[in-house]
Amino acid sequence: MPPRKSKPAKAGKSTVVVEEPVFRSRKERLHAGERLSQNLPHALHAEWKPPRKHRDPVELLEASNRYRLANLIPVRYGRMLRSPFAFLRGSAGLMAYDLAKTPSTGIEVQACGDCHLLNFGLFATPERNLIFDINDFDETLPAPWEWDVKRLAISFVVAARENRISDKVARGIAVECVRDYRERLRKLSKLSPLEVWYERLDAQTIIDTAPTAEIRKFREQVMARARVRVGEYLYPKISSEVAGRRRLIDQPPILFHVDEPNFVQRAREALQDYRLSLPHERRVLFDRYRLEDIAVKAVGIGSVGTYCFVGLFFSAENQPLLLQFKEACPSVLAPYAGKSEFENQGQRVVTGQRLMQSSSDIFLGWTRGQKGRDFFVRQMRDMKMSAPIEGITAARLKRYAQWCGQTLARAHAKSGDAALISGYLGKSDSFDQAIGKFAVTYADQNAKDYAALLAAYKSGRITALMEEE
Repeated sequence: MPPRKSKPAKAGKSTVVVEEPVFRSRKERLHAGERLSQNLPHALHAEWKPPRKHRDPVELLEASNRYRLANLIPVRYGRMLRSPFAFLRGSAGLMAYDLAKTPSTGIEVQACGDCHLLNFGLFATPERNLIFDINDFDETLPAPWEWDVKRLAISFVVAARENRISDKVARGIAVECVRDYRERLRKLSKLSPLEVWYERLDAQTIIDTAPTAEIRKFREQVMARARVRVGEYLYPKISSEVAGRRRLIDQPPILFHVDEPNFVQRAREALQDYRLSLPHERRVLFDRYRLEDIAVKAVGIGSVGTYCFVGLFFSAENQPLLLQFKEACPSVLAPYAGKSEFENQGQRVVTGQRLMQSSSDIFLGWTRGQKGRDFFVRQMRDMKMSAPIEGITAARLKRYAQWCGQTLARAHAKSGDAALISGYLGKSDSFDQAIGKFAVTYADQNAKDYAALLAAYKSGRITALMEEE
């Protein structure tokens, strides 16, 4: 947002202060960014050195469990121990602790907060078009743009290593990701705010830009699989008939009902608050469904241990709707970037999601339970699909890195100053190369932290539940 200046205006006998925006031209903002690069050279972003002060990754992970259900913490650790990449997915708070100590321009955007490659993917717009975008915003908060860029680049190096791709090639993939971010941001800085808001990467564009007929066919198959990944497809797999009524199937500790007095009544009351967070026309739609059952579901890796409910709803003609009620705790960025302006953490997530995504779920809303826990709400799997990294080739990972870099640039341009950041980045690849070097060095740190968690498990310091994959 541009800075604003005060202008007094007469209103009867009282004086009203009217705030007017102060705009600078694109050229002025580019020059301001260029001046920043002189004070903070790109090369400074290349270095990673662990803090001199004692840094115990397990201790930091344990501290992040304060909001989590005790019986699900072993599930979280078990999932993190699958691989260094799984560890990276579950340790956004640990990386935020580290990134807060790295160089920053001080330019803020609406940051994702957990910006790794599997938090990008396909999902459906309200118009039922399939698009590629960021799809996880649990940690979103206004914060330095560099933090998202660095975490994303690191995730590509760690994923590459998992597929036995050399560090030289992995670094090149990270550099390509940042290059596409930089070049896309430069183009977006030339557009009007409205044009930036309308920008999106849709499935058809991804198909049409395939370099070969073989790759085009593969992408068409991926899009076709995504189109059937909807709630109606999932619900028969997680529910069954019980005494003539449809119920979610207990699969503890992954899916289970809450055995507490008046729990369903409390859930219905929270639904009323959620309903009020929706625009009026969406309330009309929501009112055409009734709650049939609700249960806890352990999802993801970083989110495991926080409350996440699956609500099974039916229309008058028994058409199903699955909604996910996911607990929203304070962002892992908050200790370093400041508290959210929103009292309800669910509203923080929803607002950040709407700011960063090109299109958002029609049921996106928030609520607060009687016990003071905040939640955000969305559909459970609406053509949502991320790229599997197991067995991925270097060429395919590079193409995916390009899409992620371009998508992150558009997300940052919606809330931040694209020209100012673009001025700082410049037209050369010096920043890209710096982040490529940083990503490889920090991937080493991630491997050490993963080893520390594994050692803690073997010594009995932590308990982990190893699920069958």
